[in-house]
Amino acid sequence: MRAVSKSAMLRCATGVAAVAFLAGCEGPFDYDLRGNVGGFTTADAAQSATTNRPTPDARGVITYPNYQVAVARRGDTVNDLAGRIGLPAGELARFNGLQPDDQLRDGEVIALPRTVAAASTVDIATIAGTAIDEAPADGSVRTSTLEPAQPAAAPAPTPPAASGPEPIRHKVKRGETAFTISRLYDVPVNALAEWNGLDSDFTVREDQFLLIPIKNQPAPQQAAVPATNVTQPGQGSPTPTPPSATQPLPDEQIAAAVPAPDVTAEAPTSQSNSALGLPVTGTIIRTYDKGKNEGIDIAGAPGSAVKAAEAGTVAAITADADQVPIIVIKHNSDLLTVYANVDKASVKKGDRVRRGQQIASLRGGDNSYVHFEVRKGFESVDPEPYLK
Repeated sequence: MRAVSKSAMLRCATGVAAVAFLAGCEGPFDYDLRGNVGGFTTADAAQSATTNRPTPDARGVITYPNYQVAVARRGDTVNDLAGRIGLPAGELARFNGLQPDDQLRDGEVIALPRTVAAASTVDIATIAGTAIDEAPADGSVRTSTLEPAQPAAAPAPTPPAASGPEPIRHKVKRGETAFTISRLYDVPVNALAEWNGLDSDFTVREDQFLLIPIKNQPAPQQAAVPATNVTQPGQGSPTPTPPSATQPLPDEQIAAAVPAPDVTAEAPTSQSNSALGLPVTGTIIRTYDKGKNEGIDIAGAPGSAVKAAEAGTVAAITADADQVPIIVIKHNSDLLTVYANVDKASVKKGDRVRRGQQIASLRGGDNSYVHFEVRKGFESVDPEPYLK
């Protein structure tokens, strides 16, 4: 089995973070009508198709390379599930934002705080029954010669990992809904519900872990098809998606508008004539590759400042599966910049920032680089022309 690399997961998370922000700001159009104006097409549906969730073992455990989850049965409480998989009920409940006596839905996915061993194949009841059957009827004690000592048994094996790529594990934050999460990762909300055993209202709770469905992989192409941005006659333009939710989001305190900062007071940089400034002082170690790497990776000294490439407003601050911050800044002309794999974010959503202002720092060790994306609307574009 080949696991999804951390960097690939990171690039996926950064792209959908920017798309999700734009989707939440558009008008009230039907999600399912995207791309179908002017003619019927199944292209979007095919791109959103997901695989089935792997089948759990006899205890309900699904094992992935880096974590495990358990699938609840009808009538289970957290106590019941914990007893079946061999974990303390309190530990399992706290990890999932639950109480030990909470009732679980049939098929609900519960994240495990640590790895549990494979279920034993030894039938204890059979062994006990055989011992009782072979005991003397008169209650006397019988002796027999012991067999030579055998080598110590190997420790209980770890269950084999599920085949296929490992799904992203998303921890629900306050204010998130199944709909906003499905748009964040560009997966159908029904698939998200099926994978995680959600109810008919798609209810999620704070601190709940959700598995993000794996999309079907496209068949290999026989020949490369040149990329084009020209739409076909009658195809129409993609329509925006609404911020769907069955329940209102928590009330937010909207601060009074703050005047835009005087960007003319910025410190001059060596790239002052470029459309965008480099977010860090360093070296480009990975270039833009549409469909594979939606931005560029820039390495620098650990702890170096990560700076806003241009004046704008912080549109979103989210995190990847490893809880590493991702910052999205909205600029004029429908332009977005994305800064991923950063540390110590020093801004918050809604802040106005100026070009060259520090918004975060580089991480340490081998992770001392920023993944930088530029997006024009929904589409990623090569950042390098903007930096020259």
